[in-house]
Amino acid sequence: MNHQPKPGIADEEQASLWAARLDGGALSPADRAELDAWLAADSGHAALLARYTDLSAELDLAVPELAAVGLLPRATAPGHGTTWAPWKLALGGLAAAVLVAGLWIARSVPRPEAISAPAGERRTFTLADGSRVELNANTSVLVENGRGERRVRLANGEAFFEVSKDKTRPFIVETPAGSVRVTGTKFSVLTESPSQLDVTVLEGSVQVRHGADAATQAAGFVKLSHGDQLVTEADGGIRLNALSDDDLEDALAWRQGQIVCNGLTLSTVLARFAHYHGKVITATPGAAALHPGSRYNLENLEAFLADLPRGVKAHATHEPDGSIRVSLLGEP
Repeated sequence: MNHQPKPGIADEEQASLWAARLDGGALSPADRAELDAWLAADSGHAALLARYTDLSAELDLAVPELAAVGLLPRATAPGHGTTWAPWKLALGGLAAAVLVAGLWIARSVPRPEAISAPAGERRTFTLADGSRVELNANTSVLVENGRGERRVRLANGEAFFEVSKDKTRPFIVETPAGSVRVTGTKFSVLTESPSQLDVTVLEGSVQVRHGADAATQAAGFVKLSHGDQLVTEADGGIRLNALSDDDLEDALAWRQGQIVCNGLTLSTVLARFAHYHGKVITATPGAAALHPGSRYNLENLEAFLADLPRGVKAHATHEPDGSIRVSLLGEP
């Protein structure tokens, strides 16, 4: 097949063909004379050739990635050690340039980043926009730092967000039970079931849309500011609490690895310990309704369980499968 540059072909296409031929090996004396004549015909040809020679080198590195992102059929990519020149000639320089541009666009699209904290351990992360995320134990989120918005998906767990201010890119936290939208503030989100969305605001304000379905979302949002707390109810409704500074500190005690049990039922406290440690912990109906009170270290589950007989007249049974069952004294 004759791949000689032809009169009438655009200068850019001629430059791309010469770059591919140079990449394929040494030119014959006749080819070299023809290339010299083409370079001498226009002072801009040398710059064009240099640009497409660089493009040819970039294609060598980029083709596997082009195939990986679907911009090039995998069957087209040669195996290891295969010369690319025939493929580049068949493709044409302008088409190759389009492919590389497509790869640049694909690289520039933000890819979701997964961050997580394992069971029994809290972790803090700084995102690309400068926002900080504190994850409670056994929690993972998916972060997308896009040009028009910043989006975090929290499927299960608890997280505290200190969002860097950027009015042009709202920060949205999505959960199975709704979403929270801000531009710059400090707040925490708890979701441990598909219907739970608890939001506590430490600083600034947020907009909460409760409910996963479109009809509920269309009903509008609830605005929360400093000290406000939105708590989901068992019947699907929501409760709004106005927290004092002390109450706010207690609600966010998990950031210091603690849980303040005042006002919480034993079933709720056990659920927090269970999630923190990645364990199955159940309670009988009588035990579940108790109120243990006091403050405990989330990391020390056994100390909390050992305190149950003195605090709420209940006891814990460690089952052979590793789960824990809490019941009232005298219950089976």
